[in-house]
Amino acid sequence: MGTWLKNFGFIAVFIVLLAACSTDSPGSSDEAEGEDAGDENVKIGLSISTLNNPFFVTVRDGAQAAAEEAGYEVVTADAQDDPSTQLSDIEDLIQQDIDILLVNPVDSDAIVSAIESANSSDIPVITVDRSAEDGEVVTHIASDNVAGGEMAGEFIAEQLSEEGNVVELEGISGASATRERGEGFHNVVDEMDGIEVVANQSANFDRTEGLSVMENIIQGTEDIDAVFSHNDEMALGAIEALQAQNMLEDVTVVGFDATDDAVASVEEGVMDATIAQQPDLIGERAIEAAGQVMNGETVEEFVPVELELISE
Repeated sequence: MGTWLKNFGFIAVFIVLLAACSTDSPGSSDEAEGEDAGDENVKIGLSISTLNNPFFVTVRDGAQAAAEEAGYEVVTADAQDDPSTQLSDIEDLIQQDIDILLVNPVDSDAIVSAIESANSSDIPVITVDRSAEDGEVVTHIASDNVAGGEMAGEFIAEQLSEEGNVVELEGISGASATRERGEGFHNVVDEMDGIEVVANQSANFDRTEGLSVMENIIQGTEDIDAVFSHNDEMALGAIEALQAQNMLEDVTVVGFDATDDAVASVEEGVMDATIAQQPDLIGERAIEAAGQVMNGETVEEFVPVELELISE
């Protein structure tokens, strides 16, 4: 009996010591490591409409820089301005077990099915620069495109003393940015009896198409006093067409986005103005919003990024 009690005493002391060694203070050790790993393991899918446009390259770069600082992983897909490619890209991102989806739609209607697919997989969705017509979206990160269109309209009206013929180069027909920039522009110029939009045609946000569309418009239009382009790429293409016909000095050209090429053109006195959107900040704020969503925080339905008119 004595031997049994002695052995029992040794066992009891061993158990107490083992328990003391394995007990952690609240919120330390494995729990803290889990929290840190949780941040590092956040996987963000980023679907970009096209990386052929320097504006969206800057959006991506801004997002990647912010994600790297926060310790998030970003997987980027380039839709190359093709709605079908974008739908396929997003399905692939979903299969890669992303935690949240950032999407810059090629087409605001066509993107809906992809967003609904993410919704079905319980993946939160944030739209960037361009909105979606439907589907569950946590927040939208963008400049106020209507306000930007109005800024462009006001600048052109001032340059023309509210009288003249204007050409409007439109973006991709299904994109929200096209609709909203055009809306803002017409909010201003349609109220002025002396200004007439003599031609408006899509050049799909592309510089080469901007050149060819502007060439065709020049052939069919006798008098052009100004051009408003829904983005800088088309505006730069239009400038080439105007220069080829020795018309540029007499035509006011306004773009949208403030890409490096456009800002340089304004500084050189070639392009008259561009609306600055700060694409790096759009990307950065998209990542900030993603982090808030992953942490269970409330985010606003629309997070605006400031606009600025850049002119000589």
